[in-house]
Amino acid sequence: MTANGSRRVRVLALILPLAAAALALLAWSQAWVIVDLNDGRQIVATGDVAAPSIPPFAFAALAMVGALSLVGVFFRVLLGVVQALLGVGIAVTSAFALGDPVRAAASRITEATGVDGIAAVVALVDQVSVTLWPSLGLIAGIAAAAIGVGIAVTATRWPRRTSRFDKTHDTPVEGSSTPDRLQAWDALSDGTDPTAR
Repeated sequence: MTANGSRRVRVLALILPLAAAALALLAWSQAWVIVDLNDGRQIVATGDVAAPSIPPFAFAALAMVGALSLVGVFFRVLLGVVQALLGVGIAVTSAFALGDPVRAAASRITEATGVDGIAAVVALVDQVSVTLWPSLGLIAGIAAAAIGVGIAVTATRWPRRTSRFDKTHDTPVEGSSTPDRLQAWDALSDGTDPTAR
């Protein structure tokens, strides 16, 4: 892979998890389930009720991006796997709300009516509808999981990171028996000329 290609992979690996986490948080902040009760009342359950575990997954994914930019290959692979698992968590939480919207909204219904227990809550429901937001949460989770797999697979293709603390070796001066710059400085500190034979 060319240098430009490896840089592009790295940039995408840092931007895409941010986008997936942002989409998950945006979806979570909206109305997910609308329930019409048989007494005529309408209950709206937002993502914080229907999918309360999305923010921890999404914020962990955001924090992971910062770590990704600092670590070497082994930890990039590890963080890619973690990113994939966080995405699965977001997707499963969203899928739960899509698959059983009454249960996802149950705590909100209980709060409004005082009726507890899923069977009793279901008996109060006349009609239930699900908005587009849980589907977007599911898409964000699937995307985050795929991005994590992509990070793990491409971890070795990122440009080599450099650090000002990396040990450097200078080209040996002709006739020098101590090519390492640190050894040369030590020799000077001892009062000897490192270039002298």
